[in-house]
Amino acid sequence: MLFGTLLVDAVRFDEALARIEALVDARAGGVVFTPNVDHVVVAEHEPRLRTAYARCELSLPDGQPLVWTSGLLGLKLPEKVSGSDVLLPLLTLAAKRKWRVYLLGAAPGVAVEAAQKLQQDMGLVVCGTDAPRVGLLIPEADEGDVVARVQAARPDLLLVFLGAPKAEVFLDRIRDRVSPAVGVSLGASLDFYVGRVRRAPVWMQRTGLEWLYRLVQEPRRLAKRYLVDDVAFLAILARSLRRPRAERVQP
Repeated sequence: MLFGTLLVDAVRFDEALARIEALVDARAGGVVFTPNVDHVVVAEHEPRLRTAYARCELSLPDGQPLVWTSGLLGLKLPEKVSGSDVLLPLLTLAAKRKWRVYLLGAAPGVAVEAAQKLQQDMGLVVCGTDAPRVGLLIPEADEGDVVARVQAARPDLLLVFLGAPKAEVFLDRIRDRVSPAVGVSLGASLDFYVGRVRRAPVWMQRTGLEWLYRLVQEPRRLAKRYLVDDVAFLAILARSLRRPRAERVQP
């Protein structure tokens, strides 16, 4: 399903986990993204994000607006598969399969705190944590060191907790160097897990109001994104509707 310039896969939650598992088992690397309305809007003016999405192996619909509007475009997405919902089931699978997991990003100290909790609660093999500065336009000076640490840790899963479009562009930039690790961008989900940021109640998640809950929590950071920038999604949707159905709905 094509939203503007981004292709989103029509998969159910259990199918998404199965496809990530297959990527890890294939030992050929790859990346998984979780697009939402903001990603669709940012991709209109950020070619690096478009390139990253064009190369990704799996694109999961993170947000009810994508699910709700998908039917207009010709193929109803079966359900929302958000990064925050994927995190614990994916890590439970990783613990069961004895995968090595590397946690990269989030606020300083969050990955370390999460690693300790995950090791205690489910016996997860956390082979490394990092909270580096990641550049969008050009690599930060220490990016080579970051990649070297990931390579030395030999993860099966590289979970990245950075904002868009940095996470996606960063993963696309390093994907070949960290292969066969599978990189998965999971946004703010690690902050939710350790309790640094409270997630919206389930009823707000289901009714598409999670953005409002986050806006109330962080108005200075998120007001422009949600109330100004993301309004452009409506124009992008309208433009997508003018395309032939065969272009909007891709296999």
